[in-house]
Amino acid sequence: MPIRLTGIASGMDTDAMVKELVSAYSMKKTSIEKKKTKMEWQKEAWKDMNSKVYGFYTGSLSGMRMASTFTSQKKVTVSDPSKVSVSAGTGSINGSQTIQVKSLARAAYLTGEKISNGATKYDKTTKLSDLGVGNAGNITVKMVDGTTKVATIDGSQTIDEFCKDFSQATGLKARFDTASQRFVINAESGLENDFDIESGDFLEKLGLDEERFDVTGVHVGGAVKQDASNARILVNGAAYESESNTFNVNGMTITASGITEPGNEITVTVAADVDGIYNKIKDFFKDYNELINQMTKSFNAESAKGYDPLTDEEKDKMTDTEVEKWEKKIKDSLFRRDQQLSSIMSVMTTAMGKGYQINGKTYHLSSFGIETMGLLNAADNEQNAYHIAGNADDSAYASKTDKLKKMIEEDPETVQEFFKNLASDLYSALTKKMSTSSLSSAMTIYNDKEMDNQMKNIETSIKDWEKKITTYEDSWYDKFAQMEKAMTELNAQQTQLSSLLGTNG
Repeated sequence: MPIRLTGIASGMDTDAMVKELVSAYSMKKTSIEKKKTKMEWQKEAWKDMNSKVYGFYTGSLSGMRMASTFTSQKKVTVSDPSKVSVSAGTGSINGSQTIQVKSLARAAYLTGEKISNGATKYDKTTKLSDLGVGNAGNITVKMVDGTTKVATIDGSQTIDEFCKDFSQATGLKARFDTASQRFVINAESGLENDFDIESGDFLEKLGLDEERFDVTGVHVGGAVKQDASNARILVNGAAYESESNTFNVNGMTITASGITEPGNEITVTVAADVDGIYNKIKDFFKDYNELINQMTKSFNAESAKGYDPLTDEEKDKMTDTEVEKWEKKIKDSLFRRDQQLSSIMSVMTTAMGKGYQINGKTYHLSSFGIETMGLLNAADNEQNAYHIAGNADDSAYASKTDKLKKMIEEDPETVQEFFKNLASDLYSALTKKMSTSSLSSAMTIYNDKEMDNQMKNIETSIKDWEKKITTYEDSWYDKFAQMEKAMTELNAQQTQLSSLLGTNG
């Protein structure tokens, strides 16, 4: 900004006069700046509302339209949980079934003989040579499928190195138990993974020789082998076998942990988890109500007529509390009677009011004891919220007959079909509302592209007015400068004339 020395000849406050002359232009610029501030607030408000809608859309609404939300809610009762545990999946059938556990799956284990003489303790860092292992040799393992695996052994290896090399070569797991001073070798459970040590160098040194005899030919023990076995169960009389103790049968995951006595059966009952399904629906309406109540409150907000965003100068004349209250008044009213918000609310309330025909009968939410209280009976801005009759958490409806829970108990399939259809239609309606267009981006309920263009136009307008003000100011300062120059020349002429006439002094 140029430095201007004005009012020297005239004695006038030229800056104040110019400011007054361009005040109309400045007021117009300030008005547009306030409009910009308000639009920034509107964009933030819409982003927040869009986030809430999108959260509901991708959260409980999306889940509610999936059959698995209901079918996965299964309650399982087992007559003897000490021998069998059961979980029911989406494909399980409601009803009772019988289970008998004939055998449990076991892994093949070879537990070596204690190699320490009592005085000496070995650990993972001990060299095999300290155990009497000399030059390199081989240990051959025969698997149950007839294949053989060969592991090398060498006195230079440590116990830990040998265990790792043996495990890698054979696919078995070898380890050394420092507490018992024994080598232990095991496979995964099941007959398919059984094995035997067929032959090998230095087995006796490692305590892994199963058939050890003294010099007289008497058997003196050695390593102990536990053979592998498969688990076998009967489900409703049909036989199933597994390498592990877990079975997947009829949509159930069955884990055997004990063998049943001959002739005894374990009863497993699968039923719809009434409380689980009920709570899923209850949570859905909790999320829906929070969203629709927020929308209703925003749409019915009090008017902020006469309130505009404050300039810095205006804020300086107010306390921080006064500024906060002033701005809150405006922000709370940003959605008042907003037609775009009204459109979203209409889509939601219309979808929730639909009826669906199931097995020849038409059902509405009211068929399940779910309804709104209406404008006259509901609390402020809660006329669109739904209440579930019998909901213990809803004081207004807790004492009413719980039709929803009864329907889940008696006819869970109808409940599932109705809410799946309801959620799917609401999901589709919101998808359409949030589809991309020339005015809005994808997954957006408001015209964000249009607002961005409007913001650019506002910013351009502010720059235009800044130029106009500068041009207008320069024009007036130029005029005043010319006047000052003329007055200076006139004053000089008067001084000269006074000097000639001898009147000065």
